[in-house]
Amino acid sequence: MGVKAALPKYELYLYTAVLYGAILWAASWIFEVSSEHANRKAFKESVQPGWYYFGRKMDAADFEWVMWFTTFRNHILFALSGHVIFAKICSMLSPKRRSFIYMVYGLSAVFVSMGWTYVTLVLSHCIIIYSVALAKRKWLCFMAGLLSLATFKMEPMVSWQSGFMTGTFELQDILFYGGCGFSIMRCMSFALENCEKKEGNYSFMDLLKYNFYLPFFYFGPVMTFDRFHVQANNADLTRKQWEMWNIRTQALLHLGAILVVDVFFHFLYILTIPSDMKLVKQLSDWSLAGLAYSNLVYDWVKAAVMFGVINTVSRLDHLDPPQPPKCITMLYVFAETHFDRGINDWLCKYVYDYLGGNHDQIFKELIATISTFAVTTLWLGPCEIVYIWSFFNCFGLNFELWVAKFFSFPPFSTIEGLLGESMSRRIRGVFNAVNFWCIILFNVLALNSLEFAKLVAKRLLVKGFPVSTLSVLLVTYCGVQLVKERERRLALEEEAADAVKEKAE
Repeated sequence: MGVKAALPKYELYLYTAVLYGAILWAASWIFEVSSEHANRKAFKESVQPGWYYFGRKMDAADFEWVMWFTTFRNHILFALSGHVIFAKICSMLSPKRRSFIYMVYGLSAVFVSMGWTYVTLVLSHCIIIYSVALAKRKWLCFMAGLLSLATFKMEPMVSWQSGFMTGTFELQDILFYGGCGFSIMRCMSFALENCEKKEGNYSFMDLLKYNFYLPFFYFGPVMTFDRFHVQANNADLTRKQWEMWNIRTQALLHLGAILVVDVFFHFLYILTIPSDMKLVKQLSDWSLAGLAYSNLVYDWVKAAVMFGVINTVSRLDHLDPPQPPKCITMLYVFAETHFDRGINDWLCKYVYDYLGGNHDQIFKELIATISTFAVTTLWLGPCEIVYIWSFFNCFGLNFELWVAKFFSFPPFSTIEGLLGESMSRRIRGVFNAVNFWCIILFNVLALNSLEFAKLVAKRLLVKGFPVSTLSVLLVTYCGVQLVKERERRLALEEEAADAVKEKAE
């Protein structure tokens, strides 16, 4: 209820003014702190020289971003550009064999960058999981896949396998763990899809074509085998109207996002400040709330840009890759919270939806969420902070269902029906605002640190109560209502489009 409920325009304008005013106010506090403490001793390692002529240093605390767009930018661009050129030429000459051509280039690139021992190691895991897949038993495929994944996430097997790498390439560790981890997830997808195949089995060559597609190999995203197999073996390479225009537009948007992030890193040290707890304890409640929120927004932007660059390349290869993650600002329910759409789709298809069904039964949902976060914990690498992150997010996902079930019974459902859709939307918005900050706190502990998350929670819920607590929730409530309004309009547009299609038919 409340999905189609419209609010007065003046109310929406008020929400917009309050939201953007609060964001600018919090940003001004963070900018002031960044400027005053740029030369702080604790910032020496992560705040590095930046725009000399403007007198601004740069926040370089995120190794992954620096690796992609500064330190190893040329290496990554060279590999992806080579794939685009090689794949385009060969696809024009032999479109029916393009998936094989992608595999040859990918395997060659992995061999050149990491050596024959690494290729042999990955192939050995592929052979093991492929052999198990021939039995066509899902539970057996899951066990084999999870055991293989555990060898790259837990000691002593991970040290033993990494010991085979003898090179001195600076990116070696990142590429080793990234390539191996994603390879296992792809192999599991292949094995599980093979179990669904009614007649015969997919070939080992199909697995190699799937796994060694270079744009996805080291950094993802994970595209499930069923989708990749159909799209990569489609010999019809005609494009839809405006498709190339959309690809170019997306590429320019990603370039613009990279430039915007670079500007922000010179003025707002959102990643470095939370690492200095002595400084953080001196900040205002609004600054802490802004830092926690901006850390999640940045992580979303990073995922959207990095996956977006890879997805642009794959779209040139006539693939339809997983979409970028949903913006954190648009999230107010745990069920839609994710930072990697590919892994999220994989988990939903093979674990969460498979065990949870339609997600309306409490016990089945509990089993599904525990199983999903158990696999996620193994994927991220078992450690204390990951255990805490998994527990709270698993609890949040289940608690949403419990609350929804509780309020679906009389007299609550009867009262909501009497209130009307607009008032129902406002009341739900209050609960969603609280849920939004649960999502922020439950995830910032993994993205930043447990100490920072505890400090933010203490300041907003205990020391800052009631002024800081209610004011932050008010601003969040305004944001939630604007998101709901956008969802309402999109739903109406979809209904109108469906009605037009029905009339045409």
